[in-house]
Amino acid sequence: MAYWLEALAFLLRWLHVVAAIAWIGESFYFVALDRGLGKPKQPQQGLAGESWSVHGGGFYLKQKFLPAPAELPAELHWSKWKSYTTWISGFVLLCLVHLASPQLYLVDPQVLALSNTEAVLAALGLLFGTWFIYDLACKVFASNEHGLSAVVALIVLGVCLLATSLFSGRAAFLLAGAALATCMSANVFFVIIPGQKRLVAALSNGTAIDPLDGQRGKQRSVHNTYFTLPVVFAMLSSHWGPATMHEHRGWVLFLIFVAAALIREFFVRWHSGQRAWALLIGGALLLFGTIAWLRPTPPPVAPPASGPAVTTAAPALPPPSMDEIAAVMQKHCRNCHSQSPTIMPVAPKGMALDTPEQWNQQRVLIRQQVVGSRLMPLGNLTQMSEAERELIQRWADAP
Repeated sequence: MAYWLEALAFLLRWLHVVAAIAWIGESFYFVALDRGLGKPKQPQQGLAGESWSVHGGGFYLKQKFLPAPAELPAELHWSKWKSYTTWISGFVLLCLVHLASPQLYLVDPQVLALSNTEAVLAALGLLFGTWFIYDLACKVFASNEHGLSAVVALIVLGVCLLATSLFSGRAAFLLAGAALATCMSANVFFVIIPGQKRLVAALSNGTAIDPLDGQRGKQRSVHNTYFTLPVVFAMLSSHWGPATMHEHRGWVLFLIFVAAALIREFFVRWHSGQRAWALLIGGALLLFGTIAWLRPTPPPVAPPASGPAVTTAAPALPPPSMDEIAAVMQKHCRNCHSQSPTIMPVAPKGMALDTPEQWNQQRVLIRQQVVGSRLMPLGNLTQMSEAERELIQRWADAP
């Protein structure tokens, strides 16, 4: 059963990524199309803009009608299932991996000592609570675009700070991205698609069109396009320990979200023919400035004392014995990284640490994960002490 659950998790991850690629690709295409429309060559009723393109050995004419063409087509393409599939597969994967083992993936006692039940409820509350607050803000500030933008930025900041104050670093980044992704998919399900269906129904029945449906749908679509790059970063962030383990990781996450949104805005304007280089440069500077902030710094070197030189440095400790390393590996590593792990169904990344030969092969990675980024043990579930981390460092640094 453990094997099949692991296989199911992989298939869900694959489905989630493929669906997200399809959703994001279609979303980016429609933004580019909408922004790139020009004045129609031959005006006709309801035709708001058109654009020619060449692809695949042929030419395409894309036209946009507002509010609709004189006669509705028999078939319409609805952009919804890619969004729904992305969210559903992501949520099931979250439940199968993170919520099923909160003590491994969500809880870090050094952040907050949550029980398993509290961690699961807090994760679900973050996802759906973010949507509730965001949706309420969109309704309250519906006619005030600048005010709404500021409120949405504050909501995103609150999500980043709250997530990193509740959960382990990697889980916090993942859940912050999942909260924004929930807002994106909920925008499609609760606002954009229902509004489009009401529009089609009104045109089919010959009744009056509610202009608010189009305005709300457009507003939520714009928010979705700015959420996209931050969400993708959050989904990949588990591979970058310096960010997820930083002391001020909540602000790190928010700054990278802002940088990603600025970069996305540059490309949105590009489709309209604008070249807002200040947005791209500002986003890049913010991104690389944050990266520079995260870089590890060596400990300060004390200035030499005045007067005759006096050697006071303590003698270097000898490398630990293999028995000492074996005890640490058995207690903190082989629960997961073994041919027969006791915590997980299979060893993560297939890395087994059962023998001294295997330890030495992974010496650099072990040091980086245990001492450098402190990502391991996962969630410090086994409560590795500072003395044990120092012992791993002496072993890894030994010639």
